[in-house]
Amino acid sequence: QFKALLFQMHPVLKAFVCGSISGTCSTLLFQPLDLLKTRLQTLQPAVNGSGRAGMVTLLFRVVRTESLLGLWKGVSPSFARCIPGVGIYFSTLYMMKQKFLVDRSPTALESVFLGATARAVSGICMLPVTVVKTRYESGSFGYGSVYGALKSIYQTEGARGMFSGLTATLLRDAPFSGIYLMFYTQTKNFTPQDRLDPVLLPLLNFGCGIFAGILASLATQPADVIKTHMQLSPQKYRRTSQAIVFIYKDFGLVGFFRGGVPRALRRTLMAAMAWTVYEQMMEKMGLKS
Repeated sequence: QFKALLFQMHPVLKAFVCGSISGTCSTLLFQPLDLLKTRLQTLQPAVNGSGRAGMVTLLFRVVRTESLLGLWKGVSPSFARCIPGVGIYFSTLYMMKQKFLVDRSPTALESVFLGATARAVSGICMLPVTVVKTRYESGSFGYGSVYGALKSIYQTEGARGMFSGLTATLLRDAPFSGIYLMFYTQTKNFTPQDRLDPVLLPLLNFGCGIFAGILASLATQPADVIKTHMQLSPQKYRRTSQAIVFIYKDFGLVGFFRGGVPRALRRTLMAAMAWTVYEQMMEKMGLKS
């Protein structure tokens, strides 16, 4: 019955549902990497060692002090953000492709524009939940639920607190999605899609996604560190420039790349999985993704 209802939906709604399902799968699998990334970015210099050692040490510390399920702390706001957020991203992307591209693949620059615009729309819509997710993962806030956290932030910090880190988030997410989509589509154009066994196509798409995700993650890591600091201490950092100065003063240039390993792993694997699941589902419904 659900399948029949899905086929009757408007194509944009189909894109939203496919995106939401793909976002659910990838969020559940890779939430521990996001938690480790957030914790690494907020560790004090004296505590943190090298990037890799810091990540492994932190992993065991979280499991020891908060149990194995502690690695999934923040999964509720992650779901609240990613399920509609990924749906909004893919449906916006689908709408723009239908409007601006008629039966052709986007060029490299068009891919950057499409990916960045779709992510900006999704990012702005879901930013209050992103703030809650970051605070959950930090372990420094005792919120009981996503709704309770949103209510508390609004009452104590107002609308500004709900949208703290907006500039840094857009500087991180819009370029990431633009760069990712550019490398993803261009890499796929160089692969022999027509001559490949259909069973192997999802694996090829996943490989293209991994390559695109690594490059996009490296390019946008500094903005992610800035965003984390701003959302955890909105009273301390009223402007993006203040957070930049603080990070550089306390941690040096390397501070802008803290948490880069778990973030690159998570963003790369999440994006690759989301795109692979999304494209497979869209194909089964007879739509071009």
